[in-house]
Amino acid sequence: MNPITSFLVLSCILAGLAVGYLVHPYLAFPFIVLGAAIAMSLKMANVWQKFVILRMGKLQSVRGAGLFVIIPVLDTVIAVIDGRIQTTAFNAEQALTKDTVPVNVDAIIFWHVHDAEKAALAITNYRQAIDRVAQTSLREMIGSSMLAALLSDRKQADEQLKIEIGEKTAPWGISVSSVEIRDVAIPVALQDAMSRQAQAEREKQARVILGSAEAAIAGKFVEAADIYAGHPAALQLRAMNIIYETTKERGATILMPTSMVDSLNPSATTVALALASSEEFKSNEALKPAVEPPKLPIAA
Repeated sequence: MNPITSFLVLSCILAGLAVGYLVHPYLAFPFIVLGAAIAMSLKMANVWQKFVILRMGKLQSVRGAGLFVIIPVLDTVIAVIDGRIQTTAFNAEQALTKDTVPVNVDAIIFWHVHDAEKAALAITNYRQAIDRVAQTSLREMIGSSMLAALLSDRKQADEQLKIEIGEKTAPWGISVSSVEIRDVAIPVALQDAMSRQAQAEREKQARVILGSAEAAIAGKFVEAADIYAGHPAALQLRAMNIIYETTKERGATILMPTSMVDSLNPSATTVALALASSEEFKSNEALKPAVEPPKLPIAA
C-alpha cells in the first residue's frame, strides 16, 4: 500500500472511531467501509513501474506512473512490471567447444521490459525464462566456436549472444541491451599445454630475431673487411687500438697467441705494448713516496 492510500485509510478509520465514540457506534461502520474501499481501489505506480490490470478476466489497461483507481472485485492487478535495466548472471559448466575442449563460461546479460503487456500475458515467468534462454544460447555458441576464437575474440561472442537471446525474448516484450562474457575457464592440463606452446612460440621468435641479428652483423663484418682490405693502415691502427684498450686496465693480464700478434703487424703491437707499459710505469712512480727514508750507515 502506498503512503497516500495508507494516509486516507488511516484518516477514515480514525474518523469512524471518533464518530462512533462521540455520536453513535453504528455511525463508525460507513467510515470503516470507505477506508476499505479506498485501500482496494486507490493505487499508485512509481515512474519505473507498469501495472497490468484485468477486468473480469480480460485485459483492461496497463497503468503507468501516478495515482489511479480500479474497481474493487471487478478489476485485478495481475502483474507489476519493473521497466528498469536489470542484470542476470548465467553460466555453462563443462560445455564442449567445437574442437571438443570442456570449458566453464560465466556471463552476464543486461535487459529491460519494453512491453509490460507481453511480459505479463505472453509468458508465465519472464525472469526464469530469460535465465534458461541465456544458458541455452551460451551452450549453443560454445559448441559452434573454436577454443582459440572463444578466448581471443570476446566481443564477437558477446555480440552473437546478444542477437540470439534478443531474438528469442523479443516476443515476450523484453529487449537485450548487452551480453558480456566475464570468464572462460579451461582445464589445468590444457592451461599448462597452452603455456608451453606459447613459450615455444616465443623461443622460436627469439631465435629468428637472433639469426637476423647475426646475419646483419655478418654483413657489417663483410663491409668492414672490404674496407680494411683496401686500407691496410686502417687495419693496423684498429689492431693497435684493440691492444691498447685491453692492456690499459691496471693489473690486467692478456694472453695472445704469437701468430695473432704477428698477423697484426708486430711493429704496431710493440708500440702499443710500450705505450701501455709506460703509462703503468708512470702511475707506479706517482704512487711512490716523495721523500725517501734516510739510509743507515753500515758498520765496517
